[in-house]
Amino acid sequence: MNIIQGGVTAPKGFEAAGVEAAIKYQNRKDMALIYSKEPCVCAGVFTGNIVKAAPVRWDQEVVAHSPYAQAVVVNSGIANAATGKQGYECCKQTAQAAADCLQIPQDAVLVASTGVIGMQLPLDRLTAGVQELVKNKKDTPEAGQMAAEAIMTTDTVSKQAAVTIEIGGRTVTLGAMCKGSGMIHPNMCTMLAFITTDIAISKELLQEALREDVADSFNMVSVDGDTSTNDTLVILANGLAGNEKITSKNEDYDTFQAALHYVTTTLAKKMAGDGEGATALFETKVIHARTKEEARILSKSVISSNLSKAAVFGHDANCGRFLCALGYSGVAFDPENMELYLENNEKSILVYQDGAVTDYSEEEAAEVLSAPEVRVLADMKMGDAEACAWGCDLTFDYVKINADYRS
Repeated sequence: MNIIQGGVTAPKGFEAAGVEAAIKYQNRKDMALIYSKEPCVCAGVFTGNIVKAAPVRWDQEVVAHSPYAQAVVVNSGIANAATGKQGYECCKQTAQAAADCLQIPQDAVLVASTGVIGMQLPLDRLTAGVQELVKNKKDTPEAGQMAAEAIMTTDTVSKQAAVTIEIGGRTVTLGAMCKGSGMIHPNMCTMLAFITTDIAISKELLQEALREDVADSFNMVSVDGDTSTNDTLVILANGLAGNEKITSKNEDYDTFQAALHYVTTTLAKKMAGDGEGATALFETKVIHARTKEEARILSKSVISSNLSKAAVFGHDANCGRFLCALGYSGVAFDPENMELYLENNEKSILVYQDGAVTDYSEEEAAEVLSAPEVRVLADMKMGDAEACAWGCDLTFDYVKINADYRS
């Protein structure tokens, strides 16, 4: 696998664009387009929230019932959630506008929205934006970057990833972009994420690969404990790499799945590190757990804890915060037979061992927690399973951002 520069335009046959449509913001890009020159098999996973935004319901229908997908239209600023029949009709009309401009079927167009809940989208601006997107679409890295920037809301940076792999003597490329900074506690994936690939693969295996992957990638992220109404992750595969079509779980499938996992975990970590107001990426790795599921539960409990997140922000090496979060996770373990470490990319400090806090240096531990990437490592000494979860510190700015989000 080779890590390359770029995003959704990296695979063959994909174009993108980002434009200013004045949906809610002024003087910033707020609409994006992803388009494939060839029809794509499509897979997706969506929010576990019972309150689902109109575009989520539209996309679920496209993924489940359309013979193929070929375009994605995304807006930022307004979520089109809690908007009733009018909101769903807006999805339909946006898809139709894109279908008309691109000369493809309406049910080959996916739509996505992110932003304020409860506001109706301005359909005239959406349709005008679609026309501009189609006029500006290109297959360049710059076009992919423009699209990634257009889907941001409170994000401080755009988020992209791309890799190439070899399958059957052919070069296969995966590219992706996502947005997510707040209202992040996924029960399937993240706020919005879009993956493109030129691999030839069956729809059934594409869906299975995606669903299996999110359990250890986007589902292991939490910024603030809130599962959005708009969570959407879709992948489009147009087959232009020319590999022999993958129709069974073989070595080619495993190679693709590994590349997919790299892309999704890269985006997940970027999202966690860009949590609203965050100053640090906060990772928890649990090793030697009894089962994979228990490792997931334990690691996510720590990064979801407000007290743990506040300790990271304050560079306070209070290991009791992390132990407490492990203890109420619901997973049974022996606190008299485990170890806890505080780590960054340069140093690791043992702070708790077999029932007691160690004689560690508070000054040294605070230095470890001052890094831009911080890790809690928990060795449960119960088995061979492990898992990682990602979050961020909890800062004053998180409250400021969300206290006046609508204004």
